[in-house]
Amino acid sequence: MRATVIHAPHDIRVEEVPDAAVQRPEDAVVRVLRACICGSDLWAYRGEAKRQPGQRIGHEFLGIVEETGSAVSGLRAGDLVVAPFMWSDGTCDYCVEGLHTSCVHGGFWGSVGFDGGQGEAVRVPHADGTLVKLPAEAASDEHLLTGLLALSDVMGTGHHAALGAGVRKGSTVAVVGDGAVGLCGVLAAKRLGADRIIALGRHTARTDIAKLFGATDVVAERGEAAEAAVRELTGGQGAHAVIEAVGTEQSMRTAVNITRDGGAIGYVGVPHGSGTGLDLGVMFDRNITLRGGVAPVRAYIPELLTDVLNGTIDPAPVFDRTVALDEVPDGYRAMDDRSALKVMIKA
Repeated sequence: MRATVIHAPHDIRVEEVPDAAVQRPEDAVVRVLRACICGSDLWAYRGEAKRQPGQRIGHEFLGIVEETGSAVSGLRAGDLVVAPFMWSDGTCDYCVEGLHTSCVHGGFWGSVGFDGGQGEAVRVPHADGTLVKLPAEAASDEHLLTGLLALSDVMGTGHHAALGAGVRKGSTVAVVGDGAVGLCGVLAAKRLGADRIIALGRHTARTDIAKLFGATDVVAERGEAAEAAVRELTGGQGAHAVIEAVGTEQSMRTAVNITRDGGAIGYVGVPHGSGTGLDLGVMFDRNITLRGGVAPVRAYIPELLTDVLNGTIDPAPVFDRTVALDEVPDGYRAMDDRSALKVMIKA
């Protein structure tokens, strides 16, 4: 089969690799219908996160179950399924507590020796605990299928950030980061009942999506100017809830400085220097709470799936470019130079 591999920084290729196959009784093989490129994939693409030459890449996909191992009981060939960005057994203490990202038998797609999501098929370990069935009719609904793909990562991650930030009915929310996760954070905050949502971003195409998703205000400035703008919009106090969806020193510093005293920051940006943006003394004095981390997307898919299916939320607009599998290297270049927000890969 064909799959995307990374050989070196800026060297993404689509190559022939061994076919995905059931290796253990708990496995399933999924034929990929849709996959996508994540902003976090760019850290490997740029050489800032190490990968072995020839390692698979990609962790967001949905598709059709082709084969199941003898121990798989909840799925069968022909089922349409979505995969969260980590596999998990669904039965360990962490999974039972809803923290599937800490599963004792879990792992990331594209890890050494495992299939990545950007390929023709994927071997799914612990299929019963990992995969979520989707309505079969969704396979013929292009727009719905696109929205469902967002459940594999960015919608659940935005939701995790909103929960970490303590978004509740009537709250004022600020979102740092205009990537797909930040935009889904806007959508999640709206879903949870926020009255005011301030989106920080400078790219009109992205802030237009933020407005579509429920943002009431847009702040285009950065750094201290952005902090002053948010303070002005909030009567000098800052936002009750702040979503940090970037992971850099500047983004975290901005997040702290626009949080209202007694408020909270939900952080989901993959950390790249963000720790140096934290001043625990300031956070202590102002009673600012910090919650977040790797989103346990598997725990959130069932409730978010219901809202996608009934039209309450529609994350599909975060995908602004579609490529075929052979065009994946072009998709990486487009996301790297910010000419694309989030690239979908269509089988």
